[in-house]
Amino acid sequence: MMARQVPEAEENLGHKIQYDPIFDGPLKRRSCTDVICLLFFLVFIVGWAAIGFWAVKEGDPSTLLTPSDSSGLRCGLDPLVEHKPFLFFFDLTKCIDPSVPFLGCPTTQVCVETCPSTTFYTGQNETAAIPYCTYKQRATNQYNSTYCPTWFLPSEQFFKRCIYNVADRKRLKIASIIEGDEISRLKEYLDPVHLFVHNALSLFRVKNDSNLHKVADQVIADIMSSWWKILLGVGLALVACIIYILMLRWVAGFMVWLSIGGVLAALSAASYFSYVAWQKWKKDYETNGDVNRLKTKRDLFLGIFIIVVAFLAIILLILIFLRKRIVLAIALIKEGSKAVGSVTSVLFFPIVPWLMQIAVVAYAICVGVFLATTGEPLYQYRQINPECRAATGWTVETACNPNNFTITDPTCVNATCKFAKIANEAYYPYLQAINVFGFFWLAFFVSALGQMVLAQVFAQWYWTMKKRHLPFFALTSAFYRTIRYHLGTLAFGSLIIAICRMIRLCLEYLDRKLKKYDNEITKAIMCCLKCFFWCLENFLKFINKNAYIMCAIHGKNFCGSAKDAFMLLMRNIVRVFVLDKVTDFLFFLSKLLVTVGIGAVAYLFFATNMISFMDNSQLNYGEVPVIIIMIVTYLIASLFFSVYSMAVDTLFLCFLEDSERNNGKDKPYYMSRNLMKIFGKRNKQHEGPKIE
Repeated sequence: MMARQVPEAEENLGHKIQYDPIFDGPLKRRSCTDVICLLFFLVFIVGWAAIGFWAVKEGDPSTLLTPSDSSGLRCGLDPLVEHKPFLFFFDLTKCIDPSVPFLGCPTTQVCVETCPSTTFYTGQNETAAIPYCTYKQRATNQYNSTYCPTWFLPSEQFFKRCIYNVADRKRLKIASIIEGDEISRLKEYLDPVHLFVHNALSLFRVKNDSNLHKVADQVIADIMSSWWKILLGVGLALVACIIYILMLRWVAGFMVWLSIGGVLAALSAASYFSYVAWQKWKKDYETNGDVNRLKTKRDLFLGIFIIVVAFLAIILLILIFLRKRIVLAIALIKEGSKAVGSVTSVLFFPIVPWLMQIAVVAYAICVGVFLATTGEPLYQYRQINPECRAATGWTVETACNPNNFTITDPTCVNATCKFAKIANEAYYPYLQAINVFGFFWLAFFVSALGQMVLAQVFAQWYWTMKKRHLPFFALTSAFYRTIRYHLGTLAFGSLIIAICRMIRLCLEYLDRKLKKYDNEITKAIMCCLKCFFWCLENFLKFINKNAYIMCAIHGKNFCGSAKDAFMLLMRNIVRVFVLDKVTDFLFFLSKLLVTVGIGAVAYLFFATNMISFMDNSQLNYGEVPVIIIMIVTYLIASLFFSVYSMAVDTLFLCFLEDSERNNGKDKPYYMSRNLMKIFGKRNKQHEGPKIE
């Protein structure tokens, strides 16, 4: 009798998991996994901490934040100005040029002991101007616009710079300060809101459009005037997300169908109202002529209408083609909601890795700033004319010393010795690269820690036949087991992702360097490389997540867990794509429903007159706080639903293993009756596990 031949595809994907009579869920007695990688990780952390300690000891961030005057002296640090910590500008209206963030403000600047808090100088009281004149004025005793300011206003120090006090804008009514139209110009441009918008748009190389600047000014002003209302809306969004999550525990199926119907209804209503609003503002714009505000409203609602209709069409197509799989996906979501409801503390567990992520980001930024300031300050000559260069040999690359800087040649009367940069050591780029890599590695490590802890909780819930026997401190014990046994596995998985991210970062750096050559072949190659490594990183994240789940169940090392998870998924590839990913889509709809619902309520309060007690007369665009609240709501909902997503992924992998390991006869299934009913399985000699 010939032996049955195993298909090559089945053999390549590994053998199905065999029944183990002593298997009763996640391994209790474990051993440490990937110890070598853990040791390497600890050595790296110690080295990164040593780099941070050295950077704090040798660096000085004040060299980056301390302003320098027109002579190149750093206020409060360098000789002659060590007791003058504030920078004073002769003419602040010169600081509105788009090149200011890169080249500096083109007006005379001097270090002063205090900013002019009460003095209101108009060029008629020379004594009042003396503390704010240059050092050359004291030597020549000349009071003119070259050495002294012709006007200045009461100011306040902002990051050690004397900036006009916006609260005293009414003083600009005195027309004798500046002649002609400069009054309105100063009134507009000394507003910090406008300065922020102007420099931000310049920084991102946005076209210098006056209409765009005006709209941006109004948007920032709306945010500043309604910030407390926005915070209140965010608080209500948090409450709504918690209520929605709690309702999923009891009526998961109803809530999912409600999400589907609610999103379709909301998008349909949004498309209708945005179309009506677009027609209204379009008519007003055509009637009243070229009014900037009407044009912005018309274009805004046209864009909203197009985006909403596109979303509605995509969601409808997905629902039509996947309608038969939604029922199966809802069954998984129900199981996930039961698991989350059994250990409610997991809903708030993401706060722990979130706080750890903040600590990692803060440390990496601090180390980066301190590293950037290690080394000696480098001073170089500036304002060197050709005659001075020919007579002295000075160039803008020549180093100088401000302590003994003197001018003996009359052709160099305008030359200065200015602070140029911090002269870092040759090994500085390598230390900064280690800092960036450490940030990526530790950030991905913290994310992996959260995933494995949740995976252990949900896997233990699934493999517990009687749910009332689930330990009360399931989350705490899962956290302990992860810390005690599997930090090496987390370090291994996060190292792979960190290396991939560093490669992507290097590609972005090379792309910026190669742009000046404008080579189409180079652009195509770089585009392909960036696309490939982006896909690779997302694939590795998918593998890592499932490897952590298998490690949480069986306690194997990273490579063994990744192999088992990959083979198990490949043997059930159809279920993976038509079931697991459908649940992600349904979660997206739930997040979208919460976001759109909160956005609709916020729109009633901010952008309509239907709520009489809400005064929004000061807002230029009522949609601005609505959009901000919707964005924050979506982020909050994503934080909560990340727990549900991990629950579904864990239970799905456990379900696949349960289907292979057991047969429902002498080896009963662990899955619930609901799952057995949907997937056509049943325990013939044993009742399915009762969810209690």
